Amino acid sequence: MKQYEVKYVELSDGEKIAYRQCGSGKQNLVLIHGNMSSSVHMQPLMEKLEPYFTIYAPDMRGFGDSSYCKPFDSLEEVGNEIEEFLEIKSVHDPILLGWSTAGGVIMEMAAKQNADIKSIILLSSVGIKGYPLLRKGPDFQPIEGDYLLERDEIAADPIQVKPALDAYAQNDPEYFRTIWNLVIYTNGQPAEEDYKLYLDAILKERCLVDVDYSLVHFNISDEDTPVQKASGHGRLIKCPITIIHGEADMVVPVENAREAKNFFGDQAELHILKGLSHSIITDDVDALAEIIKTAK
Repeated sequence: MKQYEVKYVELSDGEKIAYRQCGSGKQNLVLIHGNMSSSVHMQPLMEKLEPYFTIYAPDMRGFGDSSYCKPFDSLEEVGNEIEEFLEIKSVHDPILLGWSTAGGVIMEMAAKQNADIKSIILLSSVGIKGYPLLRKGPDFQPIEGDYLLERDEIAADPIQVKPALDAYAQNDPEYFRTIWNLVIYTNGQPAEEDYKLYLDAILKERCLVDVDYSLVHFNISDEDTPVQKASGHGRLIKCPITIIHGEADMVVPVENAREAKNFFGDQAELHILKGLSHSIITDDVDALAEIIKTAK
């Protein structure tokens, strides 16, 4: 995996955004990582696409080499910082690609009707109604209809959150290797040299509860859920949308991509990739790059 230099930009709120940059194409492409990752995970895609685009890959607040001066409560807040980063770097008319959690970030950015956004690409993205977390019973099984809403109860979740927080506290890369092998790298693991870099990047996250809280309360649809009232922000998005999702995604089920397609209608183009997982970048980076190159 090719390595790209880490650079920094200071924002008006005091946060410092780390980013990687490459390419010299006329079209700007912004690659934003998901949860439990950083711009390190975007480097294979950067290498494939740098002959065609000028590429920026920032680390969101609390991830990778970016700062974490204060917690956040919404994906919109994260998007505001990415927008300021793009303004500082004079990145005009970009295509925004958001992987997983960052799909929600770029949808919030596009909902501002910013004419300077050419299009957005939702890669294995969180659905338009967020990512609810169910309370677990004494048997550690989810309790249907009983959702976690507050930060403290999300942090205490014994299956999806607390074990990860403990692993962060103990600086335990093998916990995350196990999780990624079980639910993300289901089509095979990266080369060990690359995998170690990914694990190092994962361990730099400091904002897991912020992210999970923000995902729980994300809902840009027109329909209220048991967890969150609808913001309707999705109807404010006017730019073209490309949805790319692995058929065998175990983190964000492919039904979320189909629901997004139905919501956005002809505004969105849907690509469901047979047999691929939540990490399409490692499953088939060539196929992914070809879709991105032809996106509107």
